[in-house]
Amino acid sequence: MPELPRPQQNLLLAALPHESKKRLVDHLELVSLPLGKVMYESGETMRYVYFPTDSIISLLYVMESGASAEISVVGNEGVVGIALFMGGESTPSRAIVQSGGYAFRLLGQRLKDEFNRHGEMLVLMLRYTQALITQMSQTAVCNRHHSIDQQLCRWLLLSLDRLPDNQITMTQELIANMLGVRREGVTEAAGKLQKLGVIEYRRGHITVLDRPRLEQLSCECYAVVKKETDRLLSDHF
Repeated sequence: MPELPRPQQNLLLAALPHESKKRLVDHLELVSLPLGKVMYESGETMRYVYFPTDSIISLLYVMESGASAEISVVGNEGVVGIALFMGGESTPSRAIVQSGGYAFRLLGQRLKDEFNRHGEMLVLMLRYTQALITQMSQTAVCNRHHSIDQQLCRWLLLSLDRLPDNQITMTQELIANMLGVRREGVTEAAGKLQKLGVIEYRRGHITVLDRPRLEQLSCECYAVVKKETDRLLSDHF
């Protein structure tokens, strides 16, 4: 039997002050998150926050027409459901599982109670939120000004940073939905990367073969997000 994930595999949970961990650990519930699962829809009132361990959650903005575009990704470095402790209770985005795995679920009220103690956890969560806002802002700029090829490289790198290996399970159609572009554009961009020997793509499975080259081909958006995230959270992680 494979070993089940532990809370420490989520970097935010691992970085919690000792007293906060003691208060929260017994209330963490391990849940399975299959690929494609919708965790909440736009406008829904949230009850739980989720700390991914080996899964990746994509936050999407969905238009009235049904068209969508990804605004950020959350993996083992973060938490899904910041609206709960920021006071909003809901958000106009949809959260969907981009890469299947596990997460630890915590009742939102327990997180709010801990957040409102005004201790180290408050600082940690606010710093993470600032990093997430940076990612959202940079994604908006990237989608407006950079090519599909560059966007795909950025997306692959952000996903790799949140996975234990160089394997990504994702169809081109889902990638197109994430990036808010036509599937044909993703097919062409992925084909170029495969010809260059950067990735291998087969039946919904992407293997990154040359990460340094992938970073070279990406726009500056990936580096901006990574640098800011490291700046904000490296003292805690």
